[in-house]
Amino acid sequence: MIGILDYGMGNLRSVANAFYKLGFNAEIIANADQVDNADRLILPGVGAFGTCLENLKENGMFEASVAFMKSGKPFLGICVGMQMLFDKSYEYGEHKGFGIFPGDIVRFDSEKTECKIPHMGWNKIKIIENHFLLNGISDGSYMYFVHSYYAPVNKYTLAETEYAGVRFSSFVVKENVAATQFHPEKSQHLGLQILKNFGEWKC
Repeated sequence: MIGILDYGMGNLRSVANAFYKLGFNAEIIANADQVDNADRLILPGVGAFGTCLENLKENGMFEASVAFMKSGKPFLGICVGMQMLFDKSYEYGEHKGFGIFPGDIVRFDSEKTECKIPHMGWNKIKIIENHFLLNGISDGSYMYFVHSYYAPVNKYTLAETEYAGVRFSSFVVKENVAATQFHPEKSQHLGLQILKNFGEWKC
């Protein structure tokens, strides 16, 4: 079973529907005690980094997620769910993240670009390293993004994207933990391919 964490902020139904369409058993999890029942876990994200983390901690999902990641089972963060896996974010203050991936989450500088912030719509990914999760995905493929803050490129970056003069991580993987800045559930057939890969991933 693929568990989708419900902490009051995520875009849950569209993620669940994407897995249903692919033929996977996916359940929305609203109780930390249910996390152990999942074979794979999704941390979706819509909203502000700090609020998302607070909600995770209040209902025990933070600790349950840490334990799940340590278990070696496949884990996927999406959008803010990806950002929370980094060291810290400067979105409306300073907030400590899970610390799985190195680096800080910072905002696109609207004073240095004519690009609209938030970064919203289709943009291409540049594949840096091949991985099972990218099976069926070509370099330069377009994915759907909605975000004002971004994660740095680092040694765990599988794919990067450029916007407003900035190169940022759009897909990262470390052992059994993966994350995308884009929304695969909104990225049509290519996004579904990534979710299918995750559902079949033997990390």
